[in-house]
Amino acid sequence: MPNFEQTFKNIDDLLYKDSGADSEIDYIEQTSWVLFLKYLDSFDQNRADEAFLEGRGYTPILDENYRWQKWAAPKNEKGEQDIHKVKTGPDLVKFVEFELFPYLAGFKEKHIDNPKTIEYKIGEIFSELSNKIKSGYNLREILDYIDELPLGSSKDKHELSHLYETKIKNMGNAGRNGGQYYTPRPLIRAMIKVTDPKMGETIYDAACGSAGFLCEAYDYLYERMDKTTANLKKLQEQTLYGKEKKNLAYIIGTMNMILHGIEAPNIVHTNTLGESIRTIQEKDRYNVILANPPFGGKERSEVQQNFDIKTGETAFLFMQHFIKSLKAGGRAAIVIKNTFLSNTDNASVALRQYLLESCNLHTVLDMPQGTFLGAGVKTVVLFFTKGEPTKNIWYYQLEAGRSLGKTNPLNDKDLEEFVTLQKTKPETEKSWNVILNESEGSQYDLSVKNPNKPEEAPLREPVLILDEMQELDTETADLLQSLNELVG
Repeated sequence: MPNFEQTFKNIDDLLYKDSGADSEIDYIEQTSWVLFLKYLDSFDQNRADEAFLEGRGYTPILDENYRWQKWAAPKNEKGEQDIHKVKTGPDLVKFVEFELFPYLAGFKEKHIDNPKTIEYKIGEIFSELSNKIKSGYNLREILDYIDELPLGSSKDKHELSHLYETKIKNMGNAGRNGGQYYTPRPLIRAMIKVTDPKMGETIYDAACGSAGFLCEAYDYLYERMDKTTANLKKLQEQTLYGKEKKNLAYIIGTMNMILHGIEAPNIVHTNTLGESIRTIQEKDRYNVILANPPFGGKERSEVQQNFDIKTGETAFLFMQHFIKSLKAGGRAAIVIKNTFLSNTDNASVALRQYLLESCNLHTVLDMPQGTFLGAGVKTVVLFFTKGEPTKNIWYYQLEAGRSLGKTNPLNDKDLEEFVTLQKTKPETEKSWNVILNESEGSQYDLSVKNPNKPEEAPLREPVLILDEMQELDTETADLLQSLNELVG
């Protein structure tokens, strides 16, 4: 049996040598499409076996020339690679780029009436992808490595999904735009434990990236539910929903969910903010929303017209979408920049007022610096329930007791106390309660101000320091001038 971790390392080494892939982001993209087609072969075979056992016919998803066993891994009668049929070198690249990809991309149009099927997902994925592996010899070796991976048992898929998550994490660490796809899994798990989704409820992430929230929610529900056929079908098809704008994130998120056991993920490739919140109806709403929307982006004025509170800040527009998309009594846990709690511009104040008046913002988790690798911003997690106004907010200031970074990332133990204390919301050195009317008259200021800790001298804004330096320079110049006059 192959060593999964070593197989992924060998593939990365080949991609590193190839002229078409030059970053960790490219590595996971290219590994994903090959892995997806290997998975598809296994998925198709399982469907065929089920049909045979039930005494019915079955038509494979792909035409014969495009099936894995035909072009990627042809075998002879002994089950060994058929050297007379196997494609390699320039012929392999030519087939992939000019025959295979166009054929698979065509599934999107062919199955446009059934967007929730795996057939439509195939079309979407290969409409957005391009092959970046320029050496047909490197590609042949990669195909051979992937072909050796067993995808039959749940244990195999679990190990593969774990390694895939590691690759997503590495992509986030690699810089460029990879970090936006990765939210630390310990934080996601803590958010899920607090919101505590149940079987029969719907879970939604409108900016799902690599689908970390949806995958962890799937695991959380699967571990706790009765394993009946009806429950398994509901979990697969009618529980987890996502939207994602970026091409690569959509592909990675879909692949991640498939490896976690969700056959045809309900992820829609769309710009969520392009939809007017005024058109959201009850049928469009969800029981639980878990998300880490992108922050720092600036949306154009035509996008802002879809929202009641106009702002260019991407995360603030997502917040409006989340509130509108929650069912009455629905629960949400949202990661957002901590400046959301205190910004004094009109949009920020109006958004805080809207949140506090339409939802019970019962908990604010203040995250330490370094939680998100490569991002210098401080974040908080907002936990709220829709349907009644906020009266009391419980704050918890997380302290990891060390500097967080690549070698010291956030872990589950760091969040244990928060998850436990959140149930009773006590006053401790790290946690406190705020009655809402205390924030009235100050533009709904919800800043993190721990009253149970000795106050440290606040850091001054750079502009204040510069002003003081200028004042001192002026005073010094005046003194020197006075001395000169005296001496003169």
